[in-house]
Amino acid sequence: MSSACYILGVSREKGAGRGRSYHQYCGVARALDVVGERWTLLIIRDLLLGPRRYKDLLEGLPGIGTNLLADRLRELETRGIIRRTVLPPPAGSTVYELTQLGEALGPAVFELGLWGARTLGLPKDDDQVPTAAVFVAMRVMFKPEKAAGINEAYELHVDGHVFEVRVEDGQVLTREGLAHAPAATFTLDGRTLLALLREGLDPKTALAARRVQGNADSLERFVSFFAKTPEVANTPT
Repeated sequence: MSSACYILGVSREKGAGRGRSYHQYCGVARALDVVGERWTLLIIRDLLLGPRRYKDLLEGLPGIGTNLLADRLRELETRGIIRRTVLPPPAGSTVYELTQLGEALGPAVFELGLWGARTLGLPKDDDQVPTAAVFVAMRVMFKPEKAAGINEAYELHVDGHVFEVRVEDGQVLTREGLAHAPAATFTLDGRTLLALLREGLDPKTALAARRVQGNADSLERFVSFFAKTPEVANTPT
């Protein structure tokens, strides 16, 4: 057994060994036992933006199938990574949210996304752009030096959903929901947002083409807070 695996290893919880396991006393292997199944990390990615209803998760994960989503949610709940709760009135909806244990996966998801972004290239015509993924990626694309001393909130209406991006003196928070006292509001689609943040689409060009609704100066400042994610020019196939 490697020393790294020994240091990272944790004891198996009773009842948590349902399903396949690598049966290795290693933190990496144990993490994959818990979140390595297909779709699981994408569910966690979406919940990093806040509580979501079952139908919102299903909509944001096209192709998963309702039975499979229910299975994944049940497994994550059993392992203490997510929990069900009811939103206060007037909503009153049952939602899924991350527990403290689930929130602790955030840094790993961000780093994995940053690594994966190096091989993305430009989106293909048939590629879907999951809105939640863009707002999660914004946390690792954020350039704190550009936002030093700035305290502003932005409200983005993207593909029928509303998100808040809050910049507070060199830090950024992204979540789904209305922004409190936003400095600016933008309406656009996910493809345009991705083009602004990753592909170098000029904010003034996007506004002139009516791909975005909002104030030009505010949009330029907002986009300046985020760096294009790195790409690898010659990715082996």
